[in-house]
Amino acid sequence: MDPAVAFRVEPQRPGLVVRVNFGLLTGRDVTYAEIDDLARELRRFAPLFEIVAEDRHEFSEDAEASVHQVVIEMPSDDGAVEIVAIAERWARACFDARHSDLTEL
Repeated sequence: MDPAVAFRVEPQRPGLVVRVNFGLLTGRDVTYAEIDDLARELRRFAPLFEIVAEDRHEFSEDAEASVHQVVIEMPSDDGAVEIVAIAERWARACFDARHSDLTEL
């Protein structure tokens, strides 16, 4: 029996979802090492979380958009302010370390 490649998943409602527009800020995709750095920071505040690096493509009749995002998902929204602040500092540090010249701020 072949495993399903595409399948429907019921939406889950985690307690907290933080989206970081990483590609918009840095002009590039996130590295595995940078995800590990973010995870180390998050572990100080959250015992359980997921980090997803994704390329999102949105389409309509009038426009197309593509953006690279890092998404943090947690079952609880405890410490949400701290988690958002950690993600913001982390993304800016990644920008400072390496970014595309096309995204100079």
